[in-house]
Amino acid sequence: MGKRIGLYPGTFDPLTLGHLDIIKRAIKLVDHLVIGVATNASKSPMFSLEERLEILRHECAPLEREGRATITAEKFETLLIKFAEHVGANVIVRGLRAVSDFEYEFQMVGMNQRLNPEIETVFLMADPRHQAIASRLVKEIAMLGGDVSAFLSPYVAELLVKRCAERKS
Repeated sequence: MGKRIGLYPGTFDPLTLGHLDIIKRAIKLVDHLVIGVATNASKSPMFSLEERLEILRHECAPLEREGRATITAEKFETLLIKFAEHVGANVIVRGLRAVSDFEYEFQMVGMNQRLNPEIETVFLMADPRHQAIASRLVKEIAMLGGDVSAFLSPYVAELLVKRCAERKS
């Protein structure tokens, strides 16, 4: 059996504890995990693509040192299945928080299966402590001066609070 390469795609703006939970669990299933950071201008990113890549690399470094799997963070601006082929992924990892996530993901799996039936999709249910966390809501809380420490690592929370202050001034 060859090397198991997983791809966990998303915008990660910002990287939440929910995202980190999925990453921690995904590295138990693969030999190498590629975190694909998508550009999605429609989501009004708080952090640039390069900043998000750097945040992921910073937060994943301790996980990689645990020796379960290697982890890389890479940008992508193409069709997900094409990026999966490019990085040699044989599995796409997706996190599910609620039934509404499943409906969207179900459609995506069907389309991806038609495009490349060799690449499987694996769903990991969000830890109950993180099911309500959505990056969009975390950004809104931060912009309105709320405490985001329950949703983000201390490093990411500090960066987000600083960025919100910059945008307000």
